[in-house]
Amino acid sequence: MYKYDEYDQQMVDTRVAEFRDQVRRRISGELTEDQFKPLRLQNGLYLQLHAYMLRVAVPYGTLNSVQMRLLGDIADKYDRGYGHFTTRQNIQYNWIKLDETPDILAELATVEMHAIQTSGNCIRNISSDQFAGAAADEVIDPRPYAEMLRQWSSFHPEFLVLPRKFKICVIASEKDRAAMRLHDIGIKMIRNDAGEIGAQFYAGGGMGRTPMIAPMIRDFVPLDQLITFAEACLRVYNRYGRRDNKYKARIKILVHELGRDEYVRQVEEEFAHLLTQPIEPPMAELERIMAHFANPAFETGAADDLDLSDPDFRLWVERNTTAHKQAGYIIATISLKPVGGIPGDATADQIRLMADLGRDYSFDELRVTHSQNIVLPHVKKADLYTVWKALDEAGIGTANIDTVGDIIACPGLDYCSLANARSIPLAQKISQRFGSAEKQAEIGELKLKISGCINACGHHHAGHIGILGVDKKGVENYQLSFGGSEGADTSLAKITGPGFDEDGVVDAVEKATQVYLANKQGEERFLDTYRRIGMDPFKEAIYG
Repeated sequence: MYKYDEYDQQMVDTRVAEFRDQVRRRISGELTEDQFKPLRLQNGLYLQLHAYMLRVAVPYGTLNSVQMRLLGDIADKYDRGYGHFTTRQNIQYNWIKLDETPDILAELATVEMHAIQTSGNCIRNISSDQFAGAAADEVIDPRPYAEMLRQWSSFHPEFLVLPRKFKICVIASEKDRAAMRLHDIGIKMIRNDAGEIGAQFYAGGGMGRTPMIAPMIRDFVPLDQLITFAEACLRVYNRYGRRDNKYKARIKILVHELGRDEYVRQVEEEFAHLLTQPIEPPMAELERIMAHFANPAFETGAADDLDLSDPDFRLWVERNTTAHKQAGYIIATISLKPVGGIPGDATADQIRLMADLGRDYSFDELRVTHSQNIVLPHVKKADLYTVWKALDEAGIGTANIDTVGDIIACPGLDYCSLANARSIPLAQKISQRFGSAEKQAEIGELKLKISGCINACGHHHAGHIGILGVDKKGVENYQLSFGGSEGADTSLAKITGPGFDEDGVVDAVEKATQVYLANKQGEERFLDTYRRIGMDPFKEAIYG
């Protein structure tokens, strides 16, 4: 994984010192809250319902055991003993004291971490495939390109104050595991017919109030022009993006209103101009970065079989592991969704345990997923049972990845000042209703996502079943949607009809699964059956 050079470290250390002085002036009254707000947002600090919330960046979801262990220690020392992993592959703490924030950032800086650009109208944390560098199906490891984009976008003077927040994702597989086309810019690393590695660019995706799927805007960008083309995309957006209306400020609105073809024309015009300017990093810099992502020292000839005589372990292997590119190894996903638990939460002890397992059994590497879980990307099959036993004893050995129990949920009205409804209690009720291994096996793959407001931090638009909490005359109400997908077959969920109270929407989800089971053919997923039979059978069962 990437290691800071002297410039990275100096940049982070300088920002910590600046923010320490800004916090001092806020506490002394020299700065008003209005003056302080943009400064704290530049450092990932939000003021939520009950306390400050700090969001820490985990670039493209990759971190090592020392970093992970510190995240657990911060949860103990500065929060209430837990952290919340987010859909942007970050971690956030919900009970932070303002005067302690500079100390947290200083501790993060000692392990090459920060909270820069995790909030505000800037280019946010670059996300990627959580299986990058390990997946058997990838063309190339996408993380060096994500790292190039991170370095390009950090403190970019032209893009520090964009019309609205901006999210970029980089993948390198046909199977999209990172919701690439639901980003402001999505980049897919590919190999063209000549065997050359380059990038497909997509622009104008996003969720929130007006969800849209990004169209492809260029089918191939050579590696030595990747940053230049990204800058062209951003320049057109920064020039014309709405600053007078935050609801129409995202690039998806610009691409929609200009039209895909006109946006592409302007980007290509800007791109042609930028190619005359020396802004692209030299290929030697990309090669330097790529060296940080060399394959670990895999053991050749490692045993490629597993003892699956323990039925609980066998189930966990079936649901929570993925094929690795190296024989004798496997990718293990740790579910942070125990039955009745809070999606994405992990205690300080659990975080430290995962750090230890990453150090001892995964070449000192862990990943945060956009579905709020943790990955050990390089586990030797001979060690897998030991890893699972440790996870199971710590309460995070649940076998439910991509089932109805693997719920994505935002913090909702329990924490967030923007939310209209609670997400966490609803997620817990659904998890308990469908918590049995038998029921999850019967239903199979079903991605359920919950947002507590229209901002869609729970990705409800991309759920096979999506749930949106709204305020209906002072009462929490939940809209139900079907048919979303964040994968290569990206689609947006459609609202079924009138909303429900908390218990009513849980019952509605169960009725929907019954319709699916009664109509499924062969190995169809819930999403496949819904797409084949349409909404009407589901509405009839739910509304009568």
